[in-house]
Amino acid sequence: MIQLFHHYVPGRLLLLAALEAVALVISVQLGLYLHFAIPGSELSTVGSNVPIQAGAFALGMMIILSSMGLYHTDLWSDSRAVRLRLVSAFVVGFLALAAASYLLPSQYHDPVSLVATIMILAIGGSFLIRAAFYNLDHRDVNVFKRRVLVLGTGSRVSRLAENAQRNPNHRVVGYVALQPATHYVPSAQVLPLAQDESLLSVAEKHAVDEIVVAVRDRRGGGFPVQQLLECKMKGLRIVELPTFFEREYRQVMLESLNPSWMVLGDGFRKGLLRHIAKRVFDLTVAVALLVLSLPILLFAALCIFLESGLPVLYRQERVGQGGRVFTLYKLRSMKVDAESDGSVRWAAANDDRTTWVGRIIRKCRIDELPQLFNVLNGTMSFVGPRPERPFFVDQLVRQVPYYDLRHTAKPGITGWAQVRYAYGASVDDAVEKLQHDLYYVKNQSLFLDITILLATVEVVLWGKGAR
Repeated sequence: MIQLFHHYVPGRLLLLAALEAVALVISVQLGLYLHFAIPGSELSTVGSNVPIQAGAFALGMMIILSSMGLYHTDLWSDSRAVRLRLVSAFVVGFLALAAASYLLPSQYHDPVSLVATIMILAIGGSFLIRAAFYNLDHRDVNVFKRRVLVLGTGSRVSRLAENAQRNPNHRVVGYVALQPATHYVPSAQVLPLAQDESLLSVAEKHAVDEIVVAVRDRRGGGFPVQQLLECKMKGLRIVELPTFFEREYRQVMLESLNPSWMVLGDGFRKGLLRHIAKRVFDLTVAVALLVLSLPILLFAALCIFLESGLPVLYRQERVGQGGRVFTLYKLRSMKVDAESDGSVRWAAANDDRTTWVGRIIRKCRIDELPQLFNVLNGTMSFVGPRPERPFFVDQLVRQVPYYDLRHTAKPGITGWAQVRYAYGASVDDAVEKLQHDLYYVKNQSLFLDITILLATVEVVLWGKGAR
């Protein structure tokens, strides 16, 4: 993992993006030469603009590829889904570029033919690069995986053991128990440590790249500080479990969270410049999206009115930054008397309170569009933890440790938890989402906001997590 602007990004994804960017630039260059029968004749008149055009094309296509979720490692195991989304991305790119060539003056003869040539070359290059990555990723050599040794077999490690087999970025070679105790990991993966055997010898035997320290009790002389120092001096990376979990899974691990890690560790930055940059980002995105989506918003409102009458808008109290309660706006997707009995409950899958129009606008996330007015009036941000109702917040603050920390950031229409986890409809879901929300609060930046914005496009396009 490589940390970019306080957000962890898998190194292999950066390598894939770099190679794909090169392939896209080359496809423009090669496409121009193929389009003009004699290289250097007609092409020489536009040669100075080619690098700029190639760079703009590569940047635009990579934004489309990213919004299709094609830079998510979770998708790599499904080659069919990758092919489908890759073709969809280049179809969108072709249509956008072909439309632009008609609307804007072009210096090329038959620009649509040129666009088609470039797209064929570009999609061929992307397929070849991704096929190579897929083959390397599924070979036994594990080119992209780091070998990890975990120090500890206690209850905190069980979460890591459950997820380790599915993680594409590392491979846990084993767990070392410092004291005889109950193991919360598979017994077959517990590595015996002989009386005269050191951690360094175990690490060298298994070709380990990194040691994760997951021992809670470090008193009484049982913690091998000197052996860990010896491993450190030999070039092995030593990292604590909370930091490792945050880096690899991009969420904060509640089971091992403690105040000292939050106070002494990196993150949770605030400042005037960050506040101004985020507000400018919010206003820019909200105004642009409101202008683009206004016809859809009005049509959806008309459909709601025709099906079930007024009110079209749904107002609901939510808890925002600093614990302050504000009014959130949505298009009404449920029956008018959805909570006529006075009971407050989570929205469920196939909720019988949802109207026919409501099911459609929820699936496409159109019901969330009025929250753009919340962004404009400053009660919400475009990106941030999703605000909950006061009734649920009162429950969750009592049941879930550190839940109130999510209110240190302004709530958002979309967020890290929304693009990384399914719809939350229980206390257990709230705990899982909180781990993602705390990661966002700890590492929030404009770069992470843009990343979430692109991931949200994927969520909307492919209907992930909608209810």
